[in-house]
Amino acid sequence: LVALIFSSVDIWGDDEDGITEENCSKDCHIVLVENIPDELSFSMDGRPHLPVSVGFHTLLDQAKHSIEVVSSAWDLNSWDLETIPNPAKQGQLLFQRLLKLKSRGVKLKIASSLTNSTELKALAAHNAEVHFVNMTVFTRGGLHSSFWIVDRKHIYIGSADMDWRSLSKRKELGVVVYNCSCLALDLHRVFSFYWQLHERDYIPSIWSKRVTALYGKNNALQLHLNSTPATAYVSTSPELFCSKDRTRDIDAIYQVIQSAKTFIFISVTDYLPLVKRSFRGTSVTRYWSSIDEVIREAVVLRGIKVRLLISFWKKTHPLTFNFVTSLKSLCVQLYNCSLEVRFFSHKEQNDDIQLGLNHNKYMVTDNAVYIGNHDWVGSDFAINAGVGLVVKMNGSAEDRGVTILERVKATFERDWRSRYAQSRHGVKDQQGKYRNSQQGKKYMETKEENEWKYPLYL
Repeated sequence: LVALIFSSVDIWGDDEDGITEENCSKDCHIVLVENIPDELSFSMDGRPHLPVSVGFHTLLDQAKHSIEVVSSAWDLNSWDLETIPNPAKQGQLLFQRLLKLKSRGVKLKIASSLTNSTELKALAAHNAEVHFVNMTVFTRGGLHSSFWIVDRKHIYIGSADMDWRSLSKRKELGVVVYNCSCLALDLHRVFSFYWQLHERDYIPSIWSKRVTALYGKNNALQLHLNSTPATAYVSTSPELFCSKDRTRDIDAIYQVIQSAKTFIFISVTDYLPLVKRSFRGTSVTRYWSSIDEVIREAVVLRGIKVRLLISFWKKTHPLTFNFVTSLKSLCVQLYNCSLEVRFFSHKEQNDDIQLGLNHNKYMVTDNAVYIGNHDWVGSDFAINAGVGLVVKMNGSAEDRGVTILERVKATFERDWRSRYAQSRHGVKDQQGKYRNSQQGKKYMETKEENEWKYPLYL
């Protein structure tokens, strides 16, 4: 019966617009999109990247038939503020254009874990189809995915979501890929997986062929990005949400790190190799070695240069400093060992914890880039839904010229050299004396809500 129910979604009225692996486009154009808040100033050595808001508007301009959106937040209008700030106008403009899609004959489909969103209700009233994904019953986590699919041809993946802050106050990074129906078709299958979970409280044991991955770490899509040969694939998490042949986010990160030859640069909001689980009513926090160990192996055994840029903000967990200190200690008195950590901090955050926040979630190496939706926190990968995009460039850096990889690398180096990136001692001056390990332990045992602390029942 279960098999019949879930195979029936293969005829739910969607033939993937006639796009197949055989006829899809592999000659694609990729653009790096970034939001830099007005409060942050950087030295621009090269040309600036396309603003995230402009990237979304170009996708709306391209749309002729359908737009599929997954976002962890829907707050484009800043309803909670008495006086709408000027930076929020980009969010308002984007929301108004989404409302008008009906008049253009463009279908809008949204998958969300939000049950009481004013904006989703407004969009539904304007003919948008909204499907609810009840993450609580599946993993007790959240839907952190953030991506767009337009006409099964163009896509967006990145850290920005449908929140006016992503278009103004937070520092965001992602990519828009145009005329790439092969990649869009595969990302659409992730969307279809979410779509099928509407009003369900279980994951099927037999998958629909419409959610089976087309590409992965062992069979990446061969394509051209801005005329340069490359490979690419989409990864997902948590493991429960990985349909047949789909690569897990964590395995994608492994592959990118293990394939690096000279350097690995990582930029994330939070880094915390811990996962919190609940067993018979007792909360248990354990060390989550998955990413931590592969970084150590790259630094010590392979001599890879690693730089880790982490945001320092009011939600930074105190044990973050213990873990990065442990990582840095690897290179004490070791020849040919380089592991550096800096914290990105905007001193003028004051009471606004989002102002100037580095919300990036990416990694770049000498031959590949990974852009995802998760911070590098154990619980995020274990229980929260997210996607990642892996792009690996073919050939040597000299042969391929300036590619998306070089642009992401230049962005990281700009941030790394900026006055906002400081050593531990630099951020210590802002925070005062760090809490010791006992205080960190006490912090974890409190019932205070933390973004990474959703329990996972075994």
